Amino acid sequence: MPIELRSVSYTYAPGTPYCAHAIKELSLTINDGEFVGVMGRTGCGKSTLIQLIAGLISPTRGQILLDGRDINDRRFDRSLLHRRIGVVFQFPEIQLFETTVGRDVAFALRHFDWTEEEKTASVRASLESVGFDYDKVKDKSPLGFSGGEKRRLAIAGVLAAKPDFLILDEPVAGLDPLGRDAFLAMLDELHREGRTIIMISHNADAIAEHAGRVIVLRDGELLRDGSVSEIFSDFAALSDNGVGTLSVGRTVELLRRRGVELPADTVRYSQLLSAIVGRWPL
Repeated sequence: MPIELRSVSYTYAPGTPYCAHAIKELSLTINDGEFVGVMGRTGCGKSTLIQLIAGLISPTRGQILLDGRDINDRRFDRSLLHRRIGVVFQFPEIQLFETTVGRDVAFALRHFDWTEEEKTASVRASLESVGFDYDKVKDKSPLGFSGGEKRRLAIAGVLAAKPDFLILDEPVAGLDPLGRDAFLAMLDELHREGRTIIMISHNADAIAEHAGRVIVLRDGELLRDGSVSEIFSDFAALSDNGVGTLSVGRTVELLRRRGVELPADTVRYSQLLSAIVGRWPL
């Protein structure tokens, strides 16, 4: 079932001199199995949006529905929300604190009504889903891994609870190119397994290559909502709203200036390669 926002607004410090309207009358639906990229200038409301969806804060106005039920209703089972929606905040590796990987990944399960065997099986499965051998890493300190590996360990801790929705805030920030590619490939695999992914990122190339849908916010309002091709083919609008342009988009524009016209919806590397090969076959 989808996550639905109905005319949601959120105001920080209402009625004070520090009042700030972070989200304004926002309505959208995120369907099961989507990979959604969320973009916009710093301060446009992206992080507030994911906190609202995760139930970490409640809207000033409007409703947020999960499976058709208002998550902020007093009768809503909050434990269900925490199991259905997993959130990975920016630089999650700084949240690793347990003495071993196994204990850290299992931390979120401490209040679950599962047997120890079920918890161990979930920890094993979540570590393996992000590329680790459970038996090799379970007794190691999580602090002894590289930055990209720590980030994957942090995600394993979220996945151990078996959420249907995975929300990530700037997950590739600070990673080197190899670590970034490996991390995004892992997200693709999780998406193929059926998880709904919502990813905030300033990295336009990462969003274009991996998401299927893009949401662009401006000053707390929904500016654009569409497919990757629809959003990223409008290079001027993206640049004007602080989203930035794609490497592929810049290449297409440079070729256009030299008289080489390629399809306007060329936004991914595979599309660029196909268009070039189609124009100049070997």
